[in-house]
Amino acid sequence: MRVKITLACTECKQRNYNMTKEKKNHPERMETKKYCKFCKAHTMHKETK
Repeated sequence: MRVKITLACTECKQRNYNMTKEKKNHPERMETKKYCKFCKAHTMHKETK
């Protein structure tokens, strides 16, 4: 079952991206490098609640 997740920037804490992931295959929190329009740079984004 796919669940909706939100990714937040680790620098400015803004919630920038909405995605879905397969909870069965990836039970841990997702972490990826994405572009943050508030920081105007590529930063790490972590999954939030």
